Amino acid sequence: MRISIIIPAHNEAKYLGDCLDALVAQTSTPDEVLIVDDNSSDDTFSIASTYSDKFDWIRVFQRKSIDEHIPGKKVVDTFNFGLQHASGFDLIGKFDADIILPPNYFEVMLNHFQSNWKLGMCSGLLYVNKEKKWVYENIADKDHIRGPIKLYHKACFNKIDGLRPGVGWDTVDVLLAKYHDFEIKTDSSLKVEHLRPTGHGYSSKNYKAKGEALYKMRYGILLTKIAALKMAWQAKNPNLFFQMLIGHSKAAIRQLPRYVSKEEGIFIRKYRWKGIWSKISRNNFSSQS
Repeated sequence: MRISIIIPAHNEAKYLGDCLDALVAQTSTPDEVLIVDDNSSDDTFSIASTYSDKFDWIRVFQRKSIDEHIPGKKVVDTFNFGLQHASGFDLIGKFDADIILPPNYFEVMLNHFQSNWKLGMCSGLLYVNKEKKWVYENIADKDHIRGPIKLYHKACFNKIDGLRPGVGWDTVDVLLAKYHDFEIKTDSSLKVEHLRPTGHGYSSKNYKAKGEALYKMRYGILLTKIAALKMAWQAKNPNLFFQMLIGHSKAAIRQLPRYVSKEEGIFIRKYRWKGIWSKISRNNFSSQS
């Protein structure tokens, strides 16, 4: 199975070398790694070019875009720019430049995809350094495939029609994969070091965009409130709850285009409610025992 990895990169000079060292050291290297430098003002392009000069399966491209930070959209647009240059592949990955993979990462990924023809997406788990210890980055359940380490089977990627250009792209892809009856897997034995924790530099604009994304995914107002409350609780910032609701309300008033169809939206809401009731049942069982 041919593996193509696309790494959108903007001012990643601090981390990119370590990321690429880990890719080069893989027991089973990808068939190609495409680094797309998006308007970097540091040495990102120079560092990437050093690796592409040494390894013919690493290629570097430069993309010129507007300087404004547009949450979600810029990274997907940069990924899609790289996708235009990808060779034939069976597995396509969107990886961040601030991660360090364990050396057997792609060897294990290949085993998972080759042994299960229904597997649509697969990944390891992200860990962050806290007080000189690598601990699980606990902002998502361990069965959720995180944005920095997305690996798709081509059939799944095509069926979900690629990535949505905006905040929430790394949630709606999982939901649509399940809608199309693909399986999702995270391997807890694969601990990926995340050098820059998620949420670094987040602003109120980011959280309003998250509320907008929930509207586009057709969550409905009650599920949106639950999701916003969970995120605010995890961030220990009550204001985020209101910022997300503002983002959702503004999107509804403007009637922004949705990420999913009405039928897909019905599936997503049922799937989310099923997960909520399942967690409530488990917690009740645990408290009783």
